[in-house]
Amino acid sequence: MSALVLAVLLSLVSAVAYAAAAIVQERVAASAPSSAYAPVRRPAWWGAVTLNGLGAALHVAALAFGPLTLVQPMGALTIVFALPMSAVLIRRRAGATAWRGAVMATAGLAGLLALTRGTDTDALAMGQRLALAAAGFGCVAALFVASKALRRAATRSVVLATAAGGAFGLASVFTKSVAEDWQSGLPLGELPSLFAIAGFAVSGLLLSQASYRGAGLAAPLATVTVVNPVVAAAIGLTLFGESFRYGAAGTAIALGFGVVAAGGLILLTTERLSAGRRGEQVLAARIPAAPGPAGRQGDSSDQTATPPALR
Repeated sequence: MSALVLAVLLSLVSAVAYAAAAIVQERVAASAPSSAYAPVRRPAWWGAVTLNGLGAALHVAALAFGPLTLVQPMGALTIVFALPMSAVLIRRRAGATAWRGAVMATAGLAGLLALTRGTDTDALAMGQRLALAAAGFGCVAALFVASKALRRAATRSVVLATAAGGAFGLASVFTKSVAEDWQSGLPLGELPSLFAIAGFAVSGLLLSQASYRGAGLAAPLATVTVVNPVVAAAIGLTLFGESFRYGAAGTAIALGFGVVAAGGLILLTTERLSAGRRGEQVLAARIPAAPGPAGRQGDSSDQTATPPALR
C-alpha cells in the first residue's frame, strides 16, 4: 500500500469520526443552549470530545503520509458522511437537494485528489511558525469578538464556524510541520509548535460547539469544512511549496473542482436551512392564534353582558 493510499484511507475514517462528533455536538447544543462553549457536565459532550480526538489522531497520521493539499480537502467529506449518519442516528433524512450536494462535493474532492502532487519541502522555520501562530490567533480572536456583537443566531453561527475552521486549519499546518520534523527525531525546539497545535485545536473545538447553538447542524458544519481546507491549502501552497499536477492548467482545473466541491457544500447548507424554515412554519401553523380582546368580533350583546361575579 502506497503512502498516498494510506493517507486517503486514514482521512476517510477521520471524516467519519468528525461527522459523528458533529452530530453529538449539535444535539448537545440543542438540549443545553445555556452552555455555549464547553458543556462539561454533559457526558455526551465528552463523547464528542473523544470522537474529535480520534478524528484528530487519524488526521495527524494522514498528514504524516500525505500532502496538506490532499488531506485537508478530504476533511470536507465530514458533511457528506453526516447526512446518512444523521438519518440513521437521529432520524433526520436528507432531501434530494442534499444528496445532489453530497455528490458534487465528492466529485470535486475526487478531482482534487487526482491532481494533487506532494513535495519533500522542509518544515517551516521557527520564525515563520511564530509569525503564523501570532497572525492565526489574532484572526481567530478578531472573529470571536465580532461574533459577540451579532444578534442573529444564523449570522453569529457562521462567524464562529469560520473562526473554528480557521483554527482547525492552522492546527493542521503546525501538525504537518511537526510531522516533518518527527521523521528525523523530535527536538525540544518543537514545544512552541506543540503548544500552538493544542491552542488552535482547543479553540476550534470550543468555537465549533458554540456555532451549533440555535443554527442546527448543516450550516456550521459546512462552514467549518469549507474554511478548514481553504486555510490549510492556501498555506500549503504558499509556504510548503505544494502544487498540483500539469502546471498552471492543472491548477486552474483544480480550482474548478474546488468550486464544484464548494457548490455541493452550499447545496447541503441551503437544503438544511430550507428544511429548518419549513419545520418552523409547520410548528407555527399548529399553534393556535391568541384570542383577541373580548367582544371585538363577537355579538353586540357580549359587549354589555355583566360578568358572572357581579350578577
